[in-house]
Amino acid sequence: MRVTQSMYYDNLYGTNNSNLNKRLFDVNKQIASGLKIQYASDDIATFTETMRLDNEITTLTQITKSTESAYKISNQTDVVLNEFETSMNRMRTLLLNAANGVNDDVALDAIGAELRGIEGHFKNLANTSINGQFLFSGSAVDIRPISEDGTYNGNDVGMKAFLGSHSQQQYNLSGAELFLGEEVLVKREITSNVVNKNPLDASATLSSNSTIRDLMGDTDDTVDSVNNKHHFYLRGTTSDGTMFNKKISMKDDDKIDELLTQIGNSYGNTPNLKLVNVSFNAAGQIEIEDKMKGSSKLDFHLVGAVDFSGGAAADVTDIDSLDSGETNFAEIVNPTVPPANTLYVKEFVKSGLHGAVGAASNIEGLLLDRTQFVQNGSKLSSNVSQIEKGTNAFATPSTKISEVADLSQGNAGTLDGTQFKLTGFDVGNNPFDVQIDFKNTANGGSTFSWDNGVTNYSIFNVENPRTAVDADDMTYQQLMDVVNMVVTKNIPASTNTDTDYDAAINSSNSLGQTYLSSDGRMEFVDMHSKDTQARISLHDANSGQFANDPATTASSVMAFNSNNALTVRDPKTDFFKAIDEMITAVENYKERADASSGDKRNVGIQNAIGMMDDLQDHVFRSHSLVGAQSNTLTNSLERTEILKLSTMTLRSSTIDTDLAEASLTLTQLSLNYEAMLSTVGRVSKLSLVNYL
Repeated sequence: MRVTQSMYYDNLYGTNNSNLNKRLFDVNKQIASGLKIQYASDDIATFTETMRLDNEITTLTQITKSTESAYKISNQTDVVLNEFETSMNRMRTLLLNAANGVNDDVALDAIGAELRGIEGHFKNLANTSINGQFLFSGSAVDIRPISEDGTYNGNDVGMKAFLGSHSQQQYNLSGAELFLGEEVLVKREITSNVVNKNPLDASATLSSNSTIRDLMGDTDDTVDSVNNKHHFYLRGTTSDGTMFNKKISMKDDDKIDELLTQIGNSYGNTPNLKLVNVSFNAAGQIEIEDKMKGSSKLDFHLVGAVDFSGGAAADVTDIDSLDSGETNFAEIVNPTVPPANTLYVKEFVKSGLHGAVGAASNIEGLLLDRTQFVQNGSKLSSNVSQIEKGTNAFATPSTKISEVADLSQGNAGTLDGTQFKLTGFDVGNNPFDVQIDFKNTANGGSTFSWDNGVTNYSIFNVENPRTAVDADDMTYQQLMDVVNMVVTKNIPASTNTDTDYDAAINSSNSLGQTYLSSDGRMEFVDMHSKDTQARISLHDANSGQFANDPATTASSVMAFNSNNALTVRDPKTDFFKAIDEMITAVENYKERADASSGDKRNVGIQNAIGMMDDLQDHVFRSHSLVGAQSNTLTNSLERTEILKLSTMTLRSSTIDTDLAEASLTLTQLSLNYEAMLSTVGRVSKLSLVNYL
């Protein structure tokens, strides 16, 4: 075969020139763009790795932004809580000053005024916002969390920052946690509020070593060491929610300490195990501390009675029978209105509450749960929080009443057979006396009536088909529907038609609203009056019964409004309610709880100091939680920045051009190209003879 010139050219120049030009173009492109590849087709492996690293950088950037935003909220919360603690320290100092016993009314007024200023500062701090978003509203960041009256309006939702795959961190502290939170390690403590002095010698101080005669008084000088003539009617609730009525009978020379022991035994104390601590303070008041932590159910009420004529008027099975007694001992000894009354009734708890409509008792201290809801303008409010037995959580409208009630009463294990009495005046000032009967399905289901059970209206469930609700399935919403219909005077058109029942509920809702507050208390609001004429009392029909055999005494299964003991300590926190009570104690000049003046249900300055200690502990714990959140967010931010820098470095090594390496390659390729051109030039000058 004859070798031609073109064959030399193609073999020596054509292919090499094309390859070298492409390589030179690629290297120049890398140097100009700073990237190793321009398109996925240039290098699929490099392109795939670059995309993966780009996604990592995008994710890390999102984490950084999320964490930075969350940290701003958490850090600002930290700052606000620092101010909270500073103000609380100042408030505690003022309470200690108020309690030292040397301040006159003018000084206490000045302290009270400063305390009110601090209260206003607390509300301003609670309503702190960043860029229009409130710190303590939970996820409802556009809602002002604290109203002027201290009511919390936010929710309990925690907002979380994205910290990576399957990793989130809460960064806010909701007002539900801070202002209405719960401290499970706190033991509930309650106190009576009547100051007890020795009726025989007002200058003598009572102590737990004083006799029952010293506590109850007498009309002669004879000490009766034989007869149990002093009778004490105890009603209470244990820490597990069990309610009881107990009559305690004692002699003249028995000690108050023995009474305290029997009270403790009624709550379940034994020689080897104490469930409660019962004590007698310097003001002659009985204080009870729960030994179980985290329960808000402990309650107490006590009435004492003695018939100085030697009769049995003080020994009763129905506490209303004591209503004919005299509560003023001076009237027993030196009556101003003959004939003399020999039945003396000592009240240990007084709350200024009105009794139920038609209630037999006129003596305030005899009443426990047969009391009217407190009226304030258009609103009627109960004072007993509905608390679930198992969780200590506040009841909600969907909570079953059986989850709160003491099912050991009546028919054990069920509400079947339980009867509530709903009495009062409707919004038109017309009296009502309604009976609510809890019945199981086998007995026809639950009903209510205006005429003592003659005409029974079914309380319907929400199931399909609609039937009268089983006693143990009735919810608070269904009970509140009945209350709302009664108070607004909307009676169903028929006794057992669900559509008529629903229509009555709808009509009643246009006139009033019955609901559970955030702390589980039943409230009614008159929608058409600023000063409602309605009045409500809701109680168990068994209230006030004391059988001679304690085993047969049926107590109330639950209470809604009560003339009960005052709460000094409780696992549940209500920040602004507690603050107001502390300040009111100073404004009322109350050193201790005292029903004889001012706000009868105020715990007094001494107890207010203990309440402040609990509030401070709660805020400190909340602050610690915020600090832990901030630390977690800070660590996450630092870690994310390091990861982002490492990922960007790895990406750079994957896709970015190494200029030194590219420049060296360019030089090498240029030299190769020049060498090729030189070789081609020389070869092209050779003749055919040189090849032969």
